[in-house]
Amino acid sequence: MNTVGKVTLLSAGPGDLDLLTLRAAKALAAADILLVDDLANADIATLAPAARVIRVGKRGGCRSTPQAFIERLMIRYARRGLRVVRAKGGDALLFGRAGEEISALRNAGIAVDIVNGVSSGFAAAAGLGISLTHRDHCQGVTFVTAHKQDHGEPDWNALAATGTTLAIYMGMSRIANITESLMQTLPATTPAAVVQHAGSSNEKPVVSTLAHIADDARAAGLGSPAVILIGGAIGEAAAFASNALAARAA
Repeated sequence: MNTVGKVTLLSAGPGDLDLLTLRAAKALAAADILLVDDLANADIATLAPAARVIRVGKRGGCRSTPQAFIERLMIRYARRGLRVVRAKGGDALLFGRAGEEISALRNAGIAVDIVNGVSSGFAAAAGLGISLTHRDHCQGVTFVTAHKQDHGEPDWNALAATGTTLAIYMGMSRIANITESLMQTLPATTPAAVVQHAGSSNEKPVVSTLAHIADDARAAGLGSPAVILIGGAIGEAAAFASNALAARAA
C-alpha cells in the first residue's frame, strides 16, 4: 500500500536566501520534489540537494505556468508518497494563490504544511528603515493587490480613507492611475515610495510624494517586481536616509 506524501507551501521570502526561516531550510533539505515559483530566488534549489527541481514560473504580464497544472503536479507527486515543496516568493499566504492550492490539495486528500516567511512589503519597509505601522502617522497597514480577479481595480478612494499605510502589490503597470485615484482623497504631498526587488542585493528604492512617485520611479528605471508604499509613515524614510548619510560621513 502506497503512503500518500504531503505538500509544503513554503515562503521563499523576497530575495536573499538568508531571509529564509530555519523551518524553511529544514523542509527544503527533506524535499523530494521542489516546485519553484518565478519570483523565488533560483538558488533556493541548492538547499534541496535531493530534490527534483521543476520551475513553475508565474509573473504578471509574462508567460506563466497555468495554476491548474501546478496543482495537478503537486497532487500527482504527493500521491506517489513524495515530499513536495512548493516554493513561493515572499510569504505564501499573501497574494500567492495559496488559498486555491490549499483547497485543491485538501479536496484530493493530501496533507498541507505551510511555512511562513518575509513578504516583500515588510522587506521594503526594512530597506527604507521605517515602520509600516508608525503610530504617529497611521492606525495600521493595508496590503492590497492592484489586480482583482475580474481584472478590475480596488476602490482606491475607500482604501485612501482608511487612515492606514498602503502596501500595494503588482501595481507598477498602472502606478500612474493608482496615484491619481488616491489623490482624490489623499493630499498630493502624501509620502510615497517604490521599492524594486525588495530584500535582495538588487534592491532599488525611490522615495517621493504621491504626486510625483510615478514619474520618479519611471525616471529611475524601476519596474516589476516592486512594492508601492503610500502614507505618512513613509515620510520617515527621508529622516532615516539623512541619518545614514551623516553616519557614513562621520
